[in-house]
Amino acid sequence: MSLGIHGISDMFNLVFWGVFFAIVIIKFIQSIRIVPTQTADIVERLGRYYKTLGPGFHALIPFIDKVTFTQDLKERTIDVPPQDCFTRDEVNVVVDGVIYMSVIDPTKASYGVTNFVFASIELAQTTTRSVIGTLDLDNTFEERDLISSKVVEVLNQAGESWGIRVHRYEIKNISPPHSVQASMEKQVTAERDRRAILATSEGDKQSRINESEGIKVEMINISEGEMQKRINEALGRAEEILMIAKATAESIEKIGKVLSSTGGKEAFELKLKEKYINSMQNLANRSVEVVVPGSVNQYDSWVNNLGFKME
Repeated sequence: MSLGIHGISDMFNLVFWGVFFAIVIIKFIQSIRIVPTQTADIVERLGRYYKTLGPGFHALIPFIDKVTFTQDLKERTIDVPPQDCFTRDEVNVVVDGVIYMSVIDPTKASYGVTNFVFASIELAQTTTRSVIGTLDLDNTFEERDLISSKVVEVLNQAGESWGIRVHRYEIKNISPPHSVQASMEKQVTAERDRRAILATSEGDKQSRINESEGIKVEMINISEGEMQKRINEALGRAEEILMIAKATAESIEKIGKVLSSTGGKEAFELKLKEKYINSMQNLANRSVEVVVPGSVNQYDSWVNNLGFKME
């Protein structure tokens, strides 16, 4: 009987020490920490914050040090669920969005708030409702940047104690009721038609202006061409008269020189007599009755009577 009791005791001791050594080995293994890049481990020593482990190899004291939080430092995307908001003109719209944030202080992110992701979503929703409540329905679609910047500002103010930084907040959808949506579509269609009519009228107006300007320029060009034509014709006639007068003067001058030269007078009289005979012959061929001298010898007296005197 005693052997049985001792055997059970030895077995119990063996199991106890086996479990104890297994726990010690596990704790020693757990005390070795390899922290990846963009990750931080929060270490507590005997239940109190001790230090923050950055990327790399770390060794902790078993049973004394404990990693209680592991924070991811990379930028993360958080969806903000759709929520009902009322505009200043009391129109109900459904708004959802997305937050882009990252942890910048792992200690504050672990101890500053229970769940900073949930807290950020709730704060973004309340801020969105507050900002949309100050805007009319038409302005809510135009002031997305205002809503986003206000949400980012409020979240960053709270994030100072939460150890987070909100980089941006984007509104994904603003959905008004179907009745309001239909009326807005009609309004957009009417505005588009108005712009089309205005553009058509402006185009017709510009076309008429261009046409009248073209007619005006054409008439001016025609009148200027006619004026230039008349000027050119007048200059041509003046040039012609001037050339004729110049030629006449030169011929008279040449005749005067011939007459003043030796034998010039006789040659000139001979030329006149020749022209006279030719003229008489032409008149005879035309059967015209003319009064002529009885003979060529009477030509001088006849010419003198007509006023042609050769001196």
